[in-house]
Amino acid sequence: MKNIFFLLLLSSFLTTAQSTLPEVTLTNLEGKSVVLNRDFVEKDKLYIISFWATWCGPCINELDELNDVIEDWKKELNLEVIAVSTDDARTQKRVKPLVSGKGWPYTILLDTNQDLKRALTIVNIPYTIVVKNGQILHIQNGYVPGSEASLLAKLKQL
Repeated sequence: MKNIFFLLLLSSFLTTAQSTLPEVTLTNLEGKSVVLNRDFVEKDKLYIISFWATWCGPCINELDELNDVIEDWKKELNLEVIAVSTDDARTQKRVKPLVSGKGWPYTILLDTNQDLKRALTIVNIPYTIVVKNGQILHIQNGYVPGSEASLLAKLKQL
């Protein structure tokens, strides 16, 4: 009986998981509206989309590690990192100073109402997806120091 329940739960999860980016409007740090599946669609370009928040230590560690390797990766691959802050209205004011202090070169988007996070059924952050031609090709949930090496290997396969 447990196996049947598990299979039904797994089947339900697999059928509801997103395979394409949903059409959700976010804002950038300058307040301009952005739609990921419309504004970031360069053909055959890889987009690493990292969901994070100012209060999430592992999220910040992951973005710091990416910052250390991203320029080298760009020499080999056509890619861009987009960091989507899931900070709510209470903590959103911390995003811009944190990003400025870190010197992250990423496109920073604000998902203040967590519309994109909900549309992708993201429960926990850090949560990273890799998108190519509008299709979600890889998902990484959580962060472990050194995991950027396995992410690079996956990017090279795509």
